[in-house]
Amino acid sequence: MGVEAGAQAARARALVVLRIRSRALAVALLPAAVAVILLAGAATGRLVGPGWDAARWLLTPVAVLVLLAAAAIALVVARARPAMSPTIPITEEAAPDLYRMVRDLADRLEVPAPSAIALTPDCDSWLEDRTHRAHGPPPVEEHDDIAGGGRHPHRRHPVAPVLVIGSPFLWWMRVGELRAVLAPVVAGTGPSAHPDIAAARRFVRGLDAAVAVASAPERLPVSRAVLAGVGWVARLLLRSCRVYAAEMERGVAAAAAERAQAVDYGLRIVAQEQVGLAYAGWDRLLTRVALPAWRMGRWPSRLDAGVVAALTELSRRDRLAEGFASRLGERPACDLLEEPGAVDEAASLLAARLFHGGPAGPGPDWSPVGWSEYPEEVVDRKWRIDAARLHRVLDAMGVRPAPGSTAPDTGGPTLSRVLDHLTDQAGATPFAARSPEPPPDDEEDLSGTTPRSATLAARLSAELSREKTTATPSPSPATTSPATSAAATSPTTTSPTTSPAAPTTAASPPTSSPAAPATPDLAALWDDRTLPLFPLQPPRTARELLADHLTAMICCAAMDTAGATPGLDWLDGPTLLHNGERTADLAPKVLTLIEDGDSTPLRAWLAELGIRPEKPVRLG
Repeated sequence: MGVEAGAQAARARALVVLRIRSRALAVALLPAAVAVILLAGAATGRLVGPGWDAARWLLTPVAVLVLLAAAAIALVVARARPAMSPTIPITEEAAPDLYRMVRDLADRLEVPAPSAIALTPDCDSWLEDRTHRAHGPPPVEEHDDIAGGGRHPHRRHPVAPVLVIGSPFLWWMRVGELRAVLAPVVAGTGPSAHPDIAAARRFVRGLDAAVAVASAPERLPVSRAVLAGVGWVARLLLRSCRVYAAEMERGVAAAAAERAQAVDYGLRIVAQEQVGLAYAGWDRLLTRVALPAWRMGRWPSRLDAGVVAALTELSRRDRLAEGFASRLGERPACDLLEEPGAVDEAASLLAARLFHGGPAGPGPDWSPVGWSEYPEEVVDRKWRIDAARLHRVLDAMGVRPAPGSTAPDTGGPTLSRVLDHLTDQAGATPFAARSPEPPPDDEEDLSGTTPRSATLAARLSAELSREKTTATPSPSPATTSPATSAAATSPTTTSPTTSPAAPTTAASPPTSSPAAPATPDLAALWDDRTLPLFPLQPPRTARELLADHLTAMICCAAMDTAGATPGLDWLDGPTLLHNGERTADLAPKVLTLIEDGDSTPLRAWLAELGIRPEKPVRLG
């Protein structure tokens, strides 16, 4: 460990954590030590008498019970599987240039090289210790090659942590920018190699894993009672060392940042701007573009490539992002991978698993979709399915064209039917008198809407809930796995039951190349009941559902009567194209109809684009 002030502070805090561990051990051994003294005193004839005999009879069983309890706690802490982040392992054969860059960076920083590299579908990078026995032994070619050290035949050398890189960084950043961003992360392997810091981290991770084991459900009453005591002790120790462990990690981070200042410092300042921009583009891509596809049972297979398109579009629209797209002429960091397309597909599937809770592998109801197919396969289908659901609800409510409507009663699904029903008409019979509906659960959400809008929104929400309940497929053999202890209690991390480098055919993209990225068994990483681990958005409210379905019906009418086409906007998701241009100002008019019952602005907008609401539309 270097002489950085942060490293010295981290070691000092690590020693405090280890002292807490030593005190806990001393407390566990104290009754046994006293019992040994009493027994030795009886054997030598020095501690004799009724009082000493009573003390021996009382304290010896207590000492045995305390030792057994301490042994049980130590066994659980030692054997509990620490949580591990879900990632895509990258072998050196799959990314030799990336490994070479990281190794050279570690040499410049004079720190041990990371033992392996993995990718995560998020805009973050960190070091992760995966040396626990439950994580499996690391492959020789991954760890020894990058660290540059041979394996000793008689004793085991410490293994450096794994470098986890956010996959969007590889596609958006240039090679120099990625090196500058990774410099302070890789520098963290120096303090991590110190024995005191490594021991303190193992102790804290073991306690955290023990808490997860004790909190796991579906256990027998006896084991549940025993593990409840183990969990209480582990939580007590965690509370005792929480502050010192946090200060230790801050010291490690400060030492790594100080050591990395000598490497690409000026470029790192510029690269940090790209980190924020990549995060904004990634979040927008997931919430606006990927989420509608996931809800349709399709997962975009090139999310990382989509980040580049989204951020390029942002730089075109936003003057604050001007100049960022000019970097695209330089070599992208994804060129450091042998097969970037296969890695992108694996990361995209993992992102769908984490953020939406999709199946572990492709299937008939969970298939990939390319960006060129997105408008037809996702946007068009989504609009028509939503429009069909809207008309099913109207049929169940017995809605017919309003008296005096100009639309002919053809019995077909028309936009006029929806507009006439939601329009507030003077003298019209209140809908609640024709089809009573219990008040919606979310009164605050539907406050400020017309009675008909509130009723229709509540019916749509109930219909969608019924569809989700009845359409939930039974778990396939690929997705049924026993719940892991860490996943049951930690919503932000997971704990696999197999080695992170074990490839599976269900989750990895089909490829015959030996350089394809190894993909973990995603079915073994989580209990499906805990998914999604990171929900992107809260469930849509009834008002939002009604607005989405009404917008979908309008878009279907535009496509069938005015020649409009579905499109993809990289920043806003599904969009309607009319004469090759994106339509605008539709959302305010839809909200005016829902909240005020006034369809005049919307009808004027439809007439301006030549959309005929009285014509039947094709539903999904």
